[in-house]
Amino acid sequence: MAKAIWNNTILAESDQTIVIEGNHYFPPSAVKWDYFVKSETHTTCPWKGEASYYTIVVNGQSNPDAAWYYPNPKEAARQIKDYVAFWRGVRVEA
Repeated sequence: MAKAIWNNTILAESDQTIVIEGNHYFPPSAVKWDYFVKSETHTTCPWKGEASYYTIVVNGQSNPDAAWYYPNPKEAARQIKDYVAFWRGVRVEA
């Protein structure tokens, strides 16, 4: 079971994450969406495609662009479509 935790709050929890390049990608059904706000930030990975980001808000504190996902991944990364990964201080315990 993998858990994503920030500000003493579990943001996502699943035993069906997909690990790519050391990052756990959580299925959308495992994410606690109340803590997520869409961001305007986008980045591009040469083999996964364009990533979109979420800002995480817990107990009035914001962690900008601390989660990302691929809404329209390239073919090589199709298995992580809409799955969410974390960084910027979000602890992932596996």
